Amino acid sequence: MILDFPSSPLSRKLAEKYGYDEFIVRRWINFFGDEAVEIIEAMEKVPKYIRINTLKIEENELIERLEKRGFILEKTEVDYCYKVLKEAYSIGATPEYLMGYYYVMDKSSCIPPLALEPEKTDVVIDFASSPGGKTTFIAQLMENKGVILAIEVQKERIPALKDNIHRMGVMNTVIVNADSTKIHSAGIKADRILLDAPCTGEGIIHKDPTRKHSRGEKDIAFCSGLQFSLLISAIKTLRRGGVLVYSTCSMTPEENEIVVSKVLDYFDGRVELRLETIPYGDKALIMDGVRDELKNARRLYPHKHQCSGFFVAKIRKL
Repeated sequence: MILDFPSSPLSRKLAEKYGYDEFIVRRWINFFGDEAVEIIEAMEKVPKYIRINTLKIEENELIERLEKRGFILEKTEVDYCYKVLKEAYSIGATPEYLMGYYYVMDKSSCIPPLALEPEKTDVVIDFASSPGGKTTFIAQLMENKGVILAIEVQKERIPALKDNIHRMGVMNTVIVNADSTKIHSAGIKADRILLDAPCTGEGIIHKDPTRKHSRGEKDIAFCSGLQFSLLISAIKTLRRGGVLVYSTCSMTPEENEIVVSKVLDYFDGRVELRLETIPYGDKALIMDGVRDELKNARRLYPHKHQCSGFFVAKIRKL
């Protein structure tokens, strides 16, 4: 069931002012209270970030090179991630970018690979890999050791993934064109799995303003169903003791807290799963239909963390 709430003068006013479908606005008001206004306003001005690729260059050397070109960068609380304070020209058009010294990547997107904490000897699976920002970050954290299976179901998205893997100097990754909802039947067991799931993308409206009115109830229902199937497959693929990090750039509880709670219910009594804490962001939403363990999952907000709206949950299979 997709949650909905009555219209109000405030929801109608905000929807008209900022060009949103009122369905989104009235839900945000009910989920986030008075902060909904701040979220909507902050969504209009989320800054740019880059993630430095230490497989190819040291942090200080890259910063010096970009500053000589007229860029001003500021280190964030997230490892390897810098805020772009001033662009001399497009940050995605420098020689350093083309050489793979950094990836243009929102601060929130850097958190799932860091939360995964991959080790150099691990077998890691990225369940929805393209275009490869998180995949290549995992390879960086593993220092190009171990093995990463980068799964992408859509063939047309594989060239971008391949290009980024090559550009970033990644050597430990194999691209697999497959449906991740069925990967568990292949008998592969992974030490760690990243599932940055397909979603409605309410948290990246600052990048794609059409999402203010192009995503509705049917889209949330479709995505949450797909996410449930992907999570079930991921947990079946994960070895005991392994870690799964689930993330979305969605603001909807149905794609975040609620779907994770449903998966925990599905495995209850059969597989022991534990939600572990993440040292970034705010506590997840706890509401009807959400298990108390979800307090360990995290949300990031544009008005508090100056980044895309994001959800991250870390699950260990015991």
